[in-house]
Amino acid sequence: MDRRRFFRSCFPFLLGVFFLLLLPASCRRSPVPVSVPTEMEAFDTFFLEVCDSISSTPRRIRTETLVRMRQCHDSLAYYNYLALALKTCLSSYDIDSARLLVTQIETYVHRTPASPGVADLQSECSNMKGNLFARTGHMDSAEHCFQHSYEQRKQGTKVEVLPDILINLADACNRQGKLARGAYWYRRALLLCDSLGLISEQKIPIYYGLAQVYSSLRVFELCDQYYDLALQFYDQMLPFEKHFYLNNRGTSYYFRGDYRTATDYFRRSVALTRAYPDMSYELNLSRINLADCFLRLGLPDSATKYLDLCEPFFRSMQDATALYYLDTQHIQLALLRKDLPEAGRVLKNAVVPTDVDPDMQHIRNRYLRQYYEQLGDYRAAYHYLYEDQRLDDSIRSERIRMRIADMTLRYQQDSTLMAHRLLLQEQHTEVLKLQQTQFIVLAFGFLTLLIACFVYVYNKKKRALLLVENRRTVSTLRLENIRNRLSPHFIFNILNQEMTSLDDVRRKNFSALVRLMRRNLELAEQLCVTLAEELDFVRTYLELEYRSLGSHFSYQISIAPVVDPEQVILPSMLIQIPVENAVKHALKDKEGDRLLWITVDDLPHGVSIRITDNGGGYRPASASRGTGTGLKVIMQTIQILNQKNREAIDVAVRNVAWEERGEKGCQVSYYLPKHYDYTI
Repeated sequence: MDRRRFFRSCFPFLLGVFFLLLLPASCRRSPVPVSVPTEMEAFDTFFLEVCDSISSTPRRIRTETLVRMRQCHDSLAYYNYLALALKTCLSSYDIDSARLLVTQIETYVHRTPASPGVADLQSECSNMKGNLFARTGHMDSAEHCFQHSYEQRKQGTKVEVLPDILINLADACNRQGKLARGAYWYRRALLLCDSLGLISEQKIPIYYGLAQVYSSLRVFELCDQYYDLALQFYDQMLPFEKHFYLNNRGTSYYFRGDYRTATDYFRRSVALTRAYPDMSYELNLSRINLADCFLRLGLPDSATKYLDLCEPFFRSMQDATALYYLDTQHIQLALLRKDLPEAGRVLKNAVVPTDVDPDMQHIRNRYLRQYYEQLGDYRAAYHYLYEDQRLDDSIRSERIRMRIADMTLRYQQDSTLMAHRLLLQEQHTEVLKLQQTQFIVLAFGFLTLLIACFVYVYNKKKRALLLVENRRTVSTLRLENIRNRLSPHFIFNILNQEMTSLDDVRRKNFSALVRLMRRNLELAEQLCVTLAEELDFVRTYLELEYRSLGSHFSYQISIAPVVDPEQVILPSMLIQIPVENAVKHALKDKEGDRLLWITVDDLPHGVSIRITDNGGGYRPASASRGTGTGLKVIMQTIQILNQKNREAIDVAVRNVAWEERGEKGCQVSYYLPKHYDYTI
């Protein structure tokens, strides 16, 4: 091979080495032993599978969770399953069961040594406890629990849920009227989402949370901006998130006095939650809001319909805020129908909670002023007018204060963020300098390594080429040697002269012998032949040997139907030599039946060839076993060919036995892979 061809053959390998060295170390794969997942890993996998279904089918998830929990032996995993069951109780509004599970988890956490896993569990429990307080109207306790959950989660491992906790904390602040503080926690959650690289869909609750804040502050431009951001991911929202979006956006239009648009959103919310039996709280909340819109539009019949649907639910809950809202609507309903005695009865029996939302109190005062005006009690009507104006001024002042506080917190947060960005930019500059230095060092090292690899590959390729040439020469010499030993041409001339003086029978036998020897010469000159050619030679040989072996000799050649002998390639003399050995060393001196089988079978990835006799088996110590030259040539030829192929030709010699006949024999088997390369 000339130098140009050598470099052309080396180039693809060197190019592969080049790109392999460019791969980062993290891409290198090493065998990883298969390990059985721990019970906590099994819990994490299960939680990821069912987390999206908790709000839609909480009872089914709870049943499956409790089954897994009872099969658990790790106490930490056990109580994590219990926390998941607690989450389903909150989704189905099973308050009593939720309280019981919170107590059990807190007892376990308090008696267990601190660890990141316990911190995660304690954070989850505090988060659920905060949701429990929020559902029952104790927002100050809920805020405390969410704050504690946030601090605990920072000591755990599952920091990706920190934004969710901050969202709950912000919601609790909003419901207490701490709107600026709520907006601060929402923006903190948004910053965490960006820092943790969370997907955009996880920012949805933050968007509509900020929209709710600015709706309460009556900054409707910012309100719509954040609602529109949330709307982009409406199809990816969970059912309870869709309800939250529809209900709160409807509320924002209610505060603007656009009751028809608000009614559309509340109707969509009712239609959504009606499809989920476990969202009864959300369904009735949308109904009570829809009833209020119908009252504002002067449609008492429609309002009555939805009040009758939601009132039993809130009465059974004894939610003071909801009952206050219901009584307010019943007063307005009676005023619309000019039924003053009914309005007085509702007012007399109305629930008076200790903590009333200013917006609800504002609505109640307006209805009470109308009520006393229609009674003719103008002193009382003036009193509620005065209270309403005072409350309105207070709310307006509070909103102004909240807006100022919100702008202050935003400025502080933006300033802190800007300082962090400047610090990060400086650190980034330092990192770039270090990276440039490292790049120069690595480039020099890589160049040195590339040169070393080239020299190594060049020498290895050169040695490989020399080895191939040597093997080719050796193989050629070996084949020439066996041909010269088995098939000299001058024999044919002598035999042809002798055949003219023989009778017909002997001439026929000699003619078959000459044909056999000529065919042997032709096959020996080829490195590989077809299966049909090899078997044709073997049949001719066995027919000649038939007379010396006697009438007790028989042979059988079986070829699987799917095997085409003209298409199967094999090394020359692969079947011939084992057959000759079987006849010469096993069957000639055997008493009784002398049998020979040649079987060709199709395998999924190749062809199987077996040569079997009943001549007593392979006996290495036998005096008639021969020199084994033929098999050695076959084995050496196969060894040379196998070095070029990924899948090798397989050779096996073993003894077989037939217990029913009390006989033994020898079997030589070959496995020939498909798509084997027979070139040297």
